[in-house]
Amino acid sequence: MAQVPLATVFTQQDLEDYSSSSTSASYISEEESSPLLELYQTASQDGYDLICVPLTNEAWRTRWKKMCLTDESGKQNEETERLAEDWRASEGPFLREEMNITRLDEAISSIGMVSEWLELDSLDDGVRYDAEIALKQELSFASYLNLQSVILPPPRNRQNVADYGRAINACLTSTSNYLHISIRIPIYDPRSASATSISDTPIAENVPLSAHARAPDGDLSTTWEMWDVIRTICGYNPRLSLTLDLSLPLPNSLGILSRWATEPCHHVFLPATSFISNAKGYPVLTRATQSFLRDLLKHNPTILFSRTKANVHQNGGHVAYAQYFRHLERTSPQVIAAQQQGTIENFAKGYWDYLQAPLQPLMDNLGSGTYETFERDPVKYERYEQAVYLALCDRSPTSRTVICLVGAGRGGIITRCLAALDRSRREGIIYAVEKNPNAYVTLQEQQLRWGTRVILIYGDMRKVNVLEQADILVSELLGSFGDNEASPECLDGAMRFLKPDGISIPASYTTYLSPVSSPRLHNEVLQNNGRGGPETPYVVMFQAVNTLSGEGGGLRGLCGTRVQECWSFTHPRRDAVVNEQGLPITNAHNTRSARLNFHIPNAGVLHGLAGYFEAVLYRDVGISIHPETQDHVSPNMLSWFPLYFPFKDPLYLPSNSELHVTIWRQTGKSKIWYEWYAESYLPVVSPPPPFGPQTPRNSGAQSQSSGSAASKFLTPNVPSPIASAVPSPTTTMASGRGGWNTTRVSVDIAPGGIRMGAEESTLFGDSTSGPHVTVIKIGQTALHNPEGRGSWTGL
Repeated sequence: MAQVPLATVFTQQDLEDYSSSSTSASYISEEESSPLLELYQTASQDGYDLICVPLTNEAWRTRWKKMCLTDESGKQNEETERLAEDWRASEGPFLREEMNITRLDEAISSIGMVSEWLELDSLDDGVRYDAEIALKQELSFASYLNLQSVILPPPRNRQNVADYGRAINACLTSTSNYLHISIRIPIYDPRSASATSISDTPIAENVPLSAHARAPDGDLSTTWEMWDVIRTICGYNPRLSLTLDLSLPLPNSLGILSRWATEPCHHVFLPATSFISNAKGYPVLTRATQSFLRDLLKHNPTILFSRTKANVHQNGGHVAYAQYFRHLERTSPQVIAAQQQGTIENFAKGYWDYLQAPLQPLMDNLGSGTYETFERDPVKYERYEQAVYLALCDRSPTSRTVICLVGAGRGGIITRCLAALDRSRREGIIYAVEKNPNAYVTLQEQQLRWGTRVILIYGDMRKVNVLEQADILVSELLGSFGDNEASPECLDGAMRFLKPDGISIPASYTTYLSPVSSPRLHNEVLQNNGRGGPETPYVVMFQAVNTLSGEGGGLRGLCGTRVQECWSFTHPRRDAVVNEQGLPITNAHNTRSARLNFHIPNAGVLHGLAGYFEAVLYRDVGISIHPETQDHVSPNMLSWFPLYFPFKDPLYLPSNSELHVTIWRQTGKSKIWYEWYAESYLPVVSPPPPFGPQTPRNSGAQSQSSGSAASKFLTPNVPSPIASAVPSPTTTMASGRGGWNTTRVSVDIAPGGIRMGAEESTLFGDSTSGPHVTVIKIGQTALHNPEGRGSWTGL
């Protein structure tokens, strides 16, 4: 794995101080010397790959202010107004003395910083207009110098962040396609948190972070929401990225950190004050910061070190920061695992967040390279061998066992079945069925060493016949979502090979879903211009993906777990109606559907659903890609990546919201397909009506309200779906009493609209005297892939 780039940040004052004392270095001729090149050479000797400097200096700011800002009287003289209008019309040019970077050789090793004083989200229309012109001028000059990326200052005003985003989008449209724009965003805004926070006072510039420093309590979503607004306005432009500012202590919430870790983080701003001092006075990072930075390494960001020469720490000097980070990088478990053969990290090189269309095993014949990739997974084959071995051991030692293997491929599982026969010291024969004519050639070659214990049969398992019925039916037909490669349909056709008391390996498999956020995957789907792009499930090895759901049931206590079960298939299936050949007459028995309710603890954007499966092979032997069981059931198994169900349009989910997901497995005469859909709801608290006890209602009953006190209370307190849901005073007071106690479900119709499926809860006590928790629908997606119009699996 390549090392991440390191850069040192120079302020305008640093440049001025160095320039005043600069002399030409001996390694550069007098004609080529410049203070900036000397700075880079020094930084390179200190272990840095790049330098980060402001594009312009104070002279440009002074001229801009003179042209664009009025004096105290609110007026400008005629000459200044004419100069300003000429500048607005031409968008330039700069004067030489206003620029810090002017040469191509200086730009090669530099990251440019746009002027921090530009107010793209100013409350004043005129200031915003002139700031945008100035920004375009700076970006145009950066493109002229072939700078790879520039960093913009953070937005200042949450209410006007849309103005900021619109200006950035205009710049992305008008600048070079090779220039990347990165926006510096702090990990949270301490002003939006509790008033008693340690962050209410500014962090001293030359004081290291305390080892006991902590992030404030309260909502920490404001800065992420600002970033989300900007990148949404810019249409998830791949040239727009994030510079994450880690100047403040990290929050304790893993959900908040995971949310940032999935964003396109191309730079990380890490001042010397973010480091704590160890016992010897050297700079180190807290364990939480170490873990978070290692998680960010998957983006290969450039780490920007600032104030390293400010003597913040007693020992180590200015070079200690880069040295420490390189040590942190070398000892990263992910980096170490990526270098070890047999690990998922090593196997998945080149596959991370790469969209792959699911296989069509019934329609297409797989290539030898695909089989070889599968055969590189020792775990799957070991699990299969153990399952067959246990099944053989449960049979009489003197019995003769007939094993039928359907979908033999190139023979990997045949070899394992033979090994199980040898280990169990049982007599047996294997019938191997394979429809791929090319793989059948390889099987014939393999039979030279297998001998007469293996009988090969060429053809589709749904059409061929086997000489004798099997005691054990073995198949490896599972897809990333368990049944997405038509395993139920294939095994329906093979069940006629099985004796009435025979067993199937696998015996069952179960599918699971969880809601995820991934700007990277969303961008990849957008780049797929085909008709089925956003309506195709993709096989993906997840990396920059954040699971949005949490445990705990949500405010109403009605939500499920973080990853929820959809449905299961069990084999052999004995209740299907079959024809004279033993084949099902229709495929209706293989349709499935599931409605899942997820708790969303932290604000986020839904980009898709992550699909997993878990299979029971035999007894307690299984295989799993379920994120919470795979390390226990089948650790380091490589054969299956998760299945990603994308949503065409992102869906914003506030904190403490609920996401209701519905997914269908549909079948037809010649294909199977999935359809999926989601709705978002926001729990809100309403007090009980002020009048007497309510008449009990049956669950699901409907009632008409003509403006009750409860319905009027709801109206002004419904949080906006474009802002993080902050608990109302009623919610805070209620949760302080010990939590929720769900009592009944109803559907309420009020002047504010239908509260669909409104579910009422009370705090400890009588349901007629405490506040109620209802849910209000705040968003929904389109129905994806209806009738299999975008993707399907052929039969």
